[in-house]
Amino acid sequence: MAGRRALHFVFKVGNRFQTARFYRDVLGMKILRHEEFEEGCKAACNGPYDGKWSKTMVGFGPEDDHFVAELTYNYGIGDYKLGNDFMGITLASSQAVSNARKLEWPLTEVADGVFETEAPGGYKFYLQNRNLPQADPVLKVTLAVSDLQKSLNYWSNLLGMKIYEKDEEKQRALLGYADNQCKLELQGIKGAVDHAAAFGRIAFSCPKKELPDLEDLMKRENQKILTPLVSLDTPGKATVQVVILADPDGHEICFVGDEAFRELSKIDPDGSKLLDDAMAADKSDEWFAKQNKPKASV
Repeated sequence: MAGRRALHFVFKVGNRFQTARFYRDVLGMKILRHEEFEEGCKAACNGPYDGKWSKTMVGFGPEDDHFVAELTYNYGIGDYKLGNDFMGITLASSQAVSNARKLEWPLTEVADGVFETEAPGGYKFYLQNRNLPQADPVLKVTLAVSDLQKSLNYWSNLLGMKIYEKDEEKQRALLGYADNQCKLELQGIKGAVDHAAAFGRIAFSCPKKELPDLEDLMKRENQKILTPLVSLDTPGKATVQVVILADPDGHEICFVGDEAFRELSKIDPDGSKLLDDAMAADKSDEWFAKQNKPKASV
């Protein structure tokens, strides 16, 4: 669908030191921006937590034309139980493979030239030992689904994604909004999809004027809306409008107005320093462990 972009995947992280090392030193990504918040996000960007949290955007290049990772850190929460919902991110980078070997970061070759590794917290990444001519090495995000056809109806017919590949025998499909964007891979599994506590969120942008229509469509189709259209403020930066949806398996999906998001997501040259300063200060913030409890309704 014209004008829609795949933006990022949201990970909850419990150890910012090791997480930053993985994304910066192993994968070779850059810190694009870092933001601190004193209270929980109105759209539950940081999960079901009311307390202080931070957001760090990391990627191989600007958010305008790269799929990136959003690392959300809730002060005082050291780990999250993994489910079977997130199956991995695949990227093509011989440099990342080389970095992992030099740093003795665990790698397992799962196919010819394809290595499985884990970010802190247990999130899987698949590193292809090759470089592609395209600007963004991030190729796809893989999510588990319990009913492939039902999921395809949602992602393709309702959200307007193009189906690039479909394999009934292997119960997988590859979708996307454009040839040059990161793709979404749906992989069928047996049994229910379990999001546990580490559940993430995938984000897309669309023209701001489409957000109310998208929300109305989901209402008409009796689909789940987790957060109705709302404005989110970031101190000193642009205010964006978002609507948060859930697919048939409960995968969280954020749609944000593209125009304001491009302004919000500009690279902050101080981003890496802001993260390093926050991590250094965090050593004295142990009291947040008692303050940052899950919301009562969760």
